[in-house]
Amino acid sequence: MMLECVDSAWRKEFCLGMKDTAPLMLGVFPFGLTFGMLALGAGLTPAETMGMSLLVFAGAAQFFAILLLGQGVVSWSVLGLTTLLVNLRHLLMGASIAPYVLKLPFWQQALLAFGMADETYAVTVSRIATHGYQPAYQWGSNAAGYCTWASSTALGVAVGSQLGDPLAWGLDIVMPATFLAMLMPRLRHKPGLAAALTGAVISVVGSLYLPGKWYLLLATVAAAFVGGCLEGEKQNA
Repeated sequence: MMLECVDSAWRKEFCLGMKDTAPLMLGVFPFGLTFGMLALGAGLTPAETMGMSLLVFAGAAQFFAILLLGQGVVSWSVLGLTTLLVNLRHLLMGASIAPYVLKLPFWQQALLAFGMADETYAVTVSRIATHGYQPAYQWGSNAAGYCTWASSTALGVAVGSQLGDPLAWGLDIVMPATFLAMLMPRLRHKPGLAAALTGAVISVVGSLYLPGKWYLLLATVAAAFVGGCLEGEKQNA
C-alpha cells in the first residue's frame, strides 16, 4: 500500500510537471520544426539531424552549429568551443538547483542535467519557490521539453525532405530572425547591449581581417566577457 501511494504521488508530480510545461512548448515546437528543415539545407542528413536533437538537445547551440556549417565551418574545435560558450548559461542554471539535485543518485543528476532547457528550468524553479523541490516534477517538465523538441525536429525533417532545399523557400531568414528575437529583450539592459555591440563590432572587423570563420568565435568570447563583467558589476553595486 505504501509503495502504491509513493508511485501515485510520483506519477501525479510527473504529470503536473508535463502539464505546467506544455504551454511553453507551443513556442518551442516551431523552432524544432524550423531546425529540422534548416539542418537539411546546411548539408546534414536526416539521421544526423535527428541525432543532434536527440543527443545534443540544445536549441540555440544547434541553430548556431548549422549556421556555422552553412557558412563552411567544418572545424570541430570551432564548433565545439562555440557550442560550449552558447551553453555557458547552463552552469548558472545548474548551480541554482544543485542543492536539490545533488541529493539524488548520480544517474538521475546526469539525466536531469542533460534534459534541462531554459523553459523547463524556469518551470522547475517556479515550482520550487511555491511547493519545494520534487524530482518527479522536474522529470515531467524535462520529458515534455525533450519530446517536443524531438518530435518537432522529426516533423521538420519530414517536411524539409518533401520541400527539397529549404533555402530555396526563403527559410534561411528564420535562423537570424530567431537569434534576433532572442537578442532584442536583452538590449534593454546595459550588459546585454554592451555585449551585443561588442560582438557586432568584432564580427564585422574580424570578417575583414581574420582568416576563415575564427572571427565568430572571437566575437562570441569577447561579447560573453564584456557582458559577464558588466553583469557582475551590476550585482555587486
